[in-house]
Amino acid sequence: MASLQELRGSIASVQATRKITSAMKMVAAAKLRRAQEQAEAARPYAQRMERMLASLGASVEGSPGAPALIAGTGSDQTHLIVVATADRGLCGGFNGNIVRRARLLAQELTSEGKTVKLLTVGRKGRDQMRREFGDSIVHHVDGLGRRSVSYEEADGVADVLRTMFADGEFDVCTLIYAQFKSAIANVVTAQQLIPAEAPALAEGEEEVDLGGAVYEYEPTEESILEELLPRNVSVQLFKALLENAASEHGSRMTAMDNATRNAGEMINSLTLTYNRTRQAMITKELIEIISGAEAL
Repeated sequence: MASLQELRGSIASVQATRKITSAMKMVAAAKLRRAQEQAEAARPYAQRMERMLASLGASVEGSPGAPALIAGTGSDQTHLIVVATADRGLCGGFNGNIVRRARLLAQELTSEGKTVKLLTVGRKGRDQMRREFGDSIVHHVDGLGRRSVSYEEADGVADVLRTMFADGEFDVCTLIYAQFKSAIANVVTAQQLIPAEAPALAEGEEEVDLGGAVYEYEPTEESILEELLPRNVSVQLFKALLENAASEHGSRMTAMDNATRNAGEMINSLTLTYNRTRQAMITKELIEIISGAEAL
């Protein structure tokens, strides 16, 4: 049985831990509100841009002048997986779920005889992926969004992707991130960035009917795509990083809330044990005193 001094030390230690987890919960909650607003504001623009480019791409499909960012290389042998995680932990299963999805995708492609390369965004993703796919990691970026994610940071990562694609280092690029749903829920999503493809309709959303309208583009569709496709990679990556940031803060807030409540329950349990032990020791001392008095 633990001594009273050991129990007092344990209670004080758990109380200090509860203060830390409670403070981390409040910080995460404060950051979550802004991150959620940014993620929700970026969604409509990114989704409409993706669909508009997909519509334009359909009109130039098969054309010899179609840009490679939408037409592809004509092969899907080499795949680049962009794994977007956080730099820090203590956010529940946020990082683990993203890495698990990336690992499954990499294993599936490898079993099909494809070549898999990895680009990790965030230290946690790199640390976990290099245990099994260390030789496949070709580039790593961390330190993004220390305060908030900026478009310039996302454009820097997108520039690496565009350069690698132009150099023929991969045929297909897939981004894996966590799409924010609420403070307690996010969905790990795999989105193909290169070549661009039309996004799936959201639940309850219907395809817009253009009523048979015919549009003429000035300049040509190819010229518009050449200008917008590189920007689309940056926009989609920026949107994904914003979604990731909101999901990370929501997961950390939930994890720290659970930790704070668990610490409170542990303190109550230790306090009860302390009181029982103290009472038992007092009772034992009284019995010894009474027994000694009777012996005299």
